[in-house]
Amino acid sequence: MNKFVEELSKIGIVPVIAIDDANDAVPLAKALMSGGLPCAEITFRTAAAEESIRRMSEECPDMLVGAGTVLTTEQVDKAIAAGSKFIVSPGLNPEIVKYCQSKGVPVLPGCSNPSDIEMALSLGLTEVKFFPAEAAGGLNMIKAMSAPYGNVKFMPTGGINEKNLTDYLDFDKILACGGTYMVTKSMIANKEFDKIEQLTKEAVKAMLEFEIRHVGINAENEEEAIGIATLIANMFGFPVKNGNSSVFAGTAVEVMKTKYLGTHGHIAIGTRYLERAIYHLERQGVVFDYDTVKTDAKGKKTAIYMKGEFGGFALHLVQK
Repeated sequence: MNKFVEELSKIGIVPVIAIDDANDAVPLAKALMSGGLPCAEITFRTAAAEESIRRMSEECPDMLVGAGTVLTTEQVDKAIAAGSKFIVSPGLNPEIVKYCQSKGVPVLPGCSNPSDIEMALSLGLTEVKFFPAEAAGGLNMIKAMSAPYGNVKFMPTGGINEKNLTDYLDFDKILACGGTYMVTKSMIANKEFDKIEQLTKEAVKAMLEFEIRHVGINAENEEEAIGIATLIANMFGFPVKNGNSSVFAGTAVEVMKTKYLGTHGHIAIGTRYLERAIYHLERQGVVFDYDTVKTDAKGKKTAIYMKGEFGGFALHLVQK
């Protein structure tokens, strides 16, 4: 389950979808993939669920397709046979959990209180769905439960939207968030797959929250770096901060004391979630230089360079 959990965490958003017509499954899957979310939880709330999972799994094998609202062992069998890579249920039924475990398929049962968490832990689970998220107390409830159950991670679903998504994802006990706001039943029924793709792109963009943090200039030596930084600072009233390897003029200009990557220097792009940003950019074909990774005291990545140059400048991501 660890590989599944890692990928789900990097994806960040899990579209939760009810499909009435299996003919919509493949164009929907392609819209989600093109929009940047290679994942879907297809709920067993409709008769088309099993066939929709099968078609998605066959036509988009790289997509993480799961089954939601799974209430019986028969539904587990149907989901697995159709190609489901994970199972989600609205509540915690020990029979369903044990059956999924016997089949070797990851399962995320719904939990909304400490008793549910205790049961999940007794079944060997440390990743659960939190449902219905907003109605069950939202992020405050999750934080309260995380105090005694620090090894549990949650996938909140129910009431998650573009306004509160990052509030949840900012908390380190959140695995990913399930949401329906980028894929409504009416959009699917009206074949608005272009709109779904665009809304998916916007959801990913809002989650990753890219912005230019600073521009780096390569100098020949420390003396030159101080001179350039001071000149820029004096012009615009920026403070000068002399560090170990560079000199900052304010926060937007960094002058390197010795030449580093990039013929002219580098551009730093900040992101709200560095690990997720790496995952999503690599899916677009971006290649990273893992020899340049910087980490904090806990081993969490804080910066990484992309390979290549862009107009003579290197690009690197930094954790905000």
